[in-house]
Amino acid sequence: MALDWKKLAQTYRDDYVADLKTLVSIDSSRDDSLATEDYPLGPGPAKALAAFLDIAKRDGFTVKNLDNLAGYVEYGSGDQTLAILGHADVMPAGKGWSTDPFTLTAKDGNLYGRGTSDDKGPALAAYYGLRMLKDQGIEPKMTIRFIIGTDEESDWTGMNHYLAVEPAPTLGFSPDAEFPLINGEKGNVTFETHLKGANGGTLTLDEFDSGLRMNMVPRDAEATVTTENAAGLTTAFNAFVEQAPITGEATTTGQQVHFHVVGKAAHGMEPKNGINAGTYLATFLANHDFGGDARNFLTLLATKLHDDSRAHKLGLAYTDKVMGDLTMNVGIMTFKAQEGGLINTNFRYPTGTGAAQILAGLQAATAGMDAQVEQGREMVPHYVDPSDPIVATLMDVYRQQTGDLTAQPEVVGGGTYGRLMKRGVAFGALFPGTQDTMHQADEFQPEADLLNAMAIYGQAEYELTK
Repeated sequence: MALDWKKLAQTYRDDYVADLKTLVSIDSSRDDSLATEDYPLGPGPAKALAAFLDIAKRDGFTVKNLDNLAGYVEYGSGDQTLAILGHADVMPAGKGWSTDPFTLTAKDGNLYGRGTSDDKGPALAAYYGLRMLKDQGIEPKMTIRFIIGTDEESDWTGMNHYLAVEPAPTLGFSPDAEFPLINGEKGNVTFETHLKGANGGTLTLDEFDSGLRMNMVPRDAEATVTTENAAGLTTAFNAFVEQAPITGEATTTGQQVHFHVVGKAAHGMEPKNGINAGTYLATFLANHDFGGDARNFLTLLATKLHDDSRAHKLGLAYTDKVMGDLTMNVGIMTFKAQEGGLINTNFRYPTGTGAAQILAGLQAATAGMDAQVEQGREMVPHYVDPSDPIVATLMDVYRQQTGDLTAQPEVVGGGTYGRLMKRGVAFGALFPGTQDTMHQADEFQPEADLLNAMAIYGQAEYELTK
């Protein structure tokens, strides 16, 4: 069927923006403190899932909610199923926004709001591709399931629940990354290093706090220190801030100095795109007379983890010619006197290395610190050969729609639902040259890009199921 997919997508512009406004208005970050039997991840993710399903129900699709953890929209029938996997949850908004993160705001051709880029905007564009097929009366020759998870930014609880109660898809794509296409994703593993809470020396580290999620470069860091020389410590801090790529302030109350550092948030898959406020603050404090576990905490951050996204200082640097570099993000750092400290590190690694090597490196770095290193969830590297029809078809659609005939599939450090399928890839919606604001303040996506993505998704869903 010859359709002008771009022209068709433009006819849905107003409906799409209205639906995205509804989705963005829901703070769907996971909040375990508000979890209930009805809202196992807190109310936000479940409400965003329900909003997605309500949109599809309004448009006449078959929908199913799986215990407020996942859901799907279904169209067509056949022995095979094409899966489109998106997610309704978002990262915590954090600080530093110039607009309300939960009000869709149009400015200079861009749509601002938490989820516009990751992943409500792209997922909704993929859904509208499905709506275009239905409205044009196109009957796919296989079942299409648009599957919505609710915990992609944390533990994938929603999609794991889907896989426990529904058949596992083997073919499909996730609109949760970038164009032209991602056919390989690095391994992903997180470690927590636990330290005790003793102090020593002439200064006391009362508290240290930085980071919201393991897969997000921390924008903010705060610490409270007790010292007999508050003025001298403040002067030293101001001098440190002057020569570092951060901003910060120190306020004094008696013998306590409270520090606040502001860096730049970024997606944890490429920490070089951010400025880690936590490791910068630790680097400043490590130059002063702390002792005990507090010194170990600061020293580990300052000498082994700071400004080293390729983990050279841990002896873990590794590069694969297909998948590229191992990367490390220091996502969460906390310390409380007497209670203890925690450092969360997230690694994206290529084929050829893995969790065992990384664990050994962290254990060597913490030797003598009376620290415990614990491994969290691991996902091994995922790769789909470029000759596979799922890759070839999607690349062909992308080239037709954009005119970029030199575009090639890529391997990245991000982790998407695409890796849940043997023949699964990530496909859009961030276009080459568009600023990546995922996991950052003032997250946005150009409106024109989202409508172009809708056209690409519509044609792709048609070509894969005709």
